[in-house]
This record gives sequence, structure tokens and C-alpha cells, in this order.
Amino acid sequence: MTHSLARIVAILALPLLAACAGAEKQKAPPEAVPGYEGVQDGEFFIEPVSAQYLQDGNIRTEVAYTGPEAPGTVVVDTFARKLYLVNEGGTATRYPIAVGREGLSFRGTGTVGRKAEWPSWQPTANMIRTRPDLYAAYAGGLPGGLMNPLGARALYLYRGSRDTMFRIHGTSDAASVGHATSAGCIRLFNQDAIDLYNKVPNGTLVKVRSEAESLALEGPQMLNAYGHMVPATPENEAKKAKDEAALAKQDAKDRAAAEKAEKKRLAACARRGIPDAECAPPEGVASVTVGTSDAG
Repeated sequence: MTHSLARIVAILALPLLAACAGAEKQKAPPEAVPGYEGVQDGEFFIEPVSAQYLQDGNIRTEVAYTGPEAPGTVVVDTFARKLYLVNEGGTATRYPIAVGREGLSFRGTGTVGRKAEWPSWQPTANMIRTRPDLYAAYAGGLPGGLMNPLGARALYLYRGSRDTMFRIHGTSDAASVGHATSAGCIRLFNQDAIDLYNKVPNGTLVKVRSEAESLALEGPQMLNAYGHMVPATPENEAKKAKDEAALAKQDAKDRAAAEKAEKKRLAACARRGIPDAECAPPEGVASVTVGTSDAG
């Protein structure tokens, strides 16, 4: 091969070499936590629950159970933010829950009067009256689906033939599970709502603990740095202080990065002769969050 021919071959090969050099390895998606994988449920695909929402005991698990309730009973502890399905042999399946205002209004017992897959939702007249900006658009009801605040499944608590308006249901807002919420009853991850739905028939007894019952059976609880309820122990107090310091440090770094990005954006506008007041930020995707109080 002559020198000039070799040079031509080398030049022609450059784009190919550049393409190979520039190609980055695709990172494999994080492995889903067992029991919280993505689920195709009828026409809807439920996203996997991120591992970051499954920390601090915020995950479905089998535990020893010392409460007085009989096997088959559903026990809701709104103070510890846990729900138990009592099993045979002194054990229970424990689920993490989010608790809204309406979830705090019920104590005592009821029964599962009906169940629904991908239930519809409608705000109450009081919700529409007090927050028309949030709820008026849904006055006619919202069909079941991924945007519905009742999630994939709902259990409706009755006393006799009367609907108590107390709901145990799923949610697509995975970040809310384990926390107190501004509205709604008892939310579970959609994967957990399906698991509970499949195990609990109509007529199942549901016990909602009082604060005294929660304290006697769960012991004192405290909020950790991430807003989850955990046992109030010296170890957890120390961990909370350490985690809060780490979060504050990360928050400071995030704020500094945001300020730097904002200065860079304004400088780019200035170079194009655009005043700060007219330098529009990048367009984002707006989203609407609907409360989960419901009338069925």
C-alpha cells in the first residue's frame, strides 16, 4: 500500500474510530427490590418502587406479632404508620403506609364492605367547596388509572351497611408512603395494595389502633431525618442527628450548584442582549397532585 493510499484509508476510518471512541457504555437500570418490581396490571403498567423509598423499615415484611387480634385481621396503626395483616403462628405481614387527615379520624373496628380494582375517585362536596382550585375539575369523578389518587386497589371500610368513608388504597406517589400527608386515608405502594387486596376477602375485620394501643404495642416512636417513623431509641436519635447534618450539607451543595447554573443562564442571556427580566427559565413539565380524600 502506497503512503498516499494509506493516508486516504486512515482519513476515511477516522469517523468510525471517533464513533467508537465516543460511544459510552449504557448503564444497566438499577435492580428492582424483590416484591416491588414493575407490574403490568391489566392495561396499566405500575412502575417499580425505587429503593430510596424502601429504607428505614418502609418495606413489606413478615414480622413477629404480639397483638391480641385473630389471624386474618387487618390492623392499622396510624401513629407508627404501619398496617398489619395478622397471620397464623404469631406472625403478621407488615406494610408501610402513608396517613392523611381522614386516616386519623377513625378509631375502632369495621369490616371490608367492598373492594375495587383501579377504583374511580370523586372529591367530596366539602373538598370542592374549600379547595375549588384543586378539586373542582374532578367534581364529575376521575376514572381508575395511574393518575387516580386511589391507585391500583382500594378496600372500603364499612360499619354494618354504612360506608365509613375510610379507605385503604394504593398510590402512584411512592415518595409519600411512610409519611404524613395533607389529605387522604391510608395509602400503600401499589404493589402492596395489590398484595393486600389478593389476601383480604370482603367481610375482613379491620382494627384501627388508638394512640394508647399503638404506644403499648409499638413503643415510643420518633421521626427520623427522612420523615419516617422509627422506634425512639438513643441509637436512632444519634443517627437522626448524623443524617440531618449530611442532608444539610447536601442541601447547601445543591443550592450552590443551582445558583451557579442560574448565573450561567443569566450570563448567556446577557451575551444575547436579553434583560434578566425577560430571560425565561427552561420549560418544565407541569404536574397536578390531587388529594386522596374520597367519597368512593
